[in-house]
Amino acid sequence: MKNQKVALITGANRGIGFETAKQLGEQGVTVILTARTLETANEAADKLKQQGIDAYGINLEVTNAGDRKAVAKYIEDKFGKLDILINNAGVNAKDSGLFEARTIETTEEEFQYVFGTNLFSVVFLTKELLPLIKKSEAGRIVNLSSILGSLTLHAQKDSPIESLKKLSYDASKAALNMFTNHLAIELEGTGIKVNSAHPGWVKTPLGGDSAPMEIADGAKTSVQLALIGEDGPNGKFIHLGEELPW
Repeated sequence: MKNQKVALITGANRGIGFETAKQLGEQGVTVILTARTLETANEAADKLKQQGIDAYGINLEVTNAGDRKAVAKYIEDKFGKLDILINNAGVNAKDSGLFEARTIETTEEEFQYVFGTNLFSVVFLTKELLPLIKKSEAGRIVNLSSILGSLTLHAQKDSPIESLKKLSYDASKAALNMFTNHLAIELEGTGIKVNSAHPGWVKTPLGGDSAPMEIADGAKTSVQLALIGEDGPNGKFIHLGEELPW
């Protein structure tokens, strides 16, 4: 158990988060699945346990400081370290889809809700867990971003994401990419690698039924970045092994 890798995946009760936990578990990683309620987290962990995966559930509302501290204490008491942190939990605006652009009319409430989960909670959870990650021989932090956070692609003429200008969501992912860049540089020399992952356009409640990718493929980038070796990327924006423009 001492040498077995331990991973925490936020928002892991369904979709890409659950599939990420499953794929890591299938490779022998102990996985901790978080969800907003303990019951939901345990139900997800139990599904993996039935497949022979070493899985645990814990409740975590990522925007709640008390929950973040409780998760850190749980990991410290039970495992003494954390090898992999996958900041998977994310939201879109409550009342509209990714295709509805309303840049100047974006409300303060929408900004606070989207940034609260997609950026601020990632920063603060990572800060809470970093002492445990530093105890790992090869700590890995994976931030679930989106190609919609690429300023380079949004600025291109005839951009492939031209129609997807949802300011609150896109800006939150661009800011998350900046966090990845800054933290990776700050942690150089520690053995910890920090990367942003674009999972792809995946059939999830957020991605919708029109998405071309299945959930199993959507989890692959996170899993790959969680298990990279010493020669793997650091401070990069990656999709299925390919680097994306910031």
